[in-house]
Amino acid sequence: MPNNDSSKIRFAPKGQVYMAPAVGATLPTTVGDGTAPPAGYTSLGYVTDAGVTITPAVNTDPVNVWQSAVPALYNVTSATFSIQATFSETNINTTELFFGASWVEVEDNQGTGTGVFRLDLSSTPELQEISIVVDWGQGSTHSRVVIPRSMIQDRGAITLARTAAQEYQLTIEALDSNGKLGYVLTDQNMAAAPATP
Repeated sequence: MPNNDSSKIRFAPKGQVYMAPAVGATLPTTVGDGTAPPAGYTSLGYVTDAGVTITPAVNTDPVNVWQSAVPALYNVTSATFSIQATFSETNINTTELFFGASWVEVEDNQGTGTGVFRLDLSSTPELQEISIVVDWGQGSTHSRVVIPRSMIQDRGAITLARTAAQEYQLTIEALDSNGKLGYVLTDQNMAAAPATP
């Protein structure tokens, strides 16, 4: 008989994406409570109702041999771990990640801030390394993905329209961190069930 358990079907009705500079970040080792950011991380705010896409990928090449019409094995050529989300808030974090530059307040001739902020887009931009944490949960179950080092790999376009909110679509790719791309934490019991005779 199958050992099906519908209580283990999971949704993600609540969640949050957090970021910190990769250098000096204290990586979380607990799953969190689903409400507070990890120490040293700040929220990227609202995400559109499409949610967050987490994609681990392993790319392989087949090793073909004379004695078989099918590969004898596969060799790993690359591995990726990416986070994709469209952010709804126009805040300092989402806009600086999206444009790849920092906001600076414009000063008058006396060096006093004018309340106007400027973000200069360089013709030779420097890519920023960030650490990303994605939290999600359902009921009393919480899960967390931690990426120690990552960079923005792709950006969508901003649409300026009368009836649509501005959105910032970002694809974030993990970088190598001492042989790891990242890790997943959960407080759901993942201990293997005893084998059924």
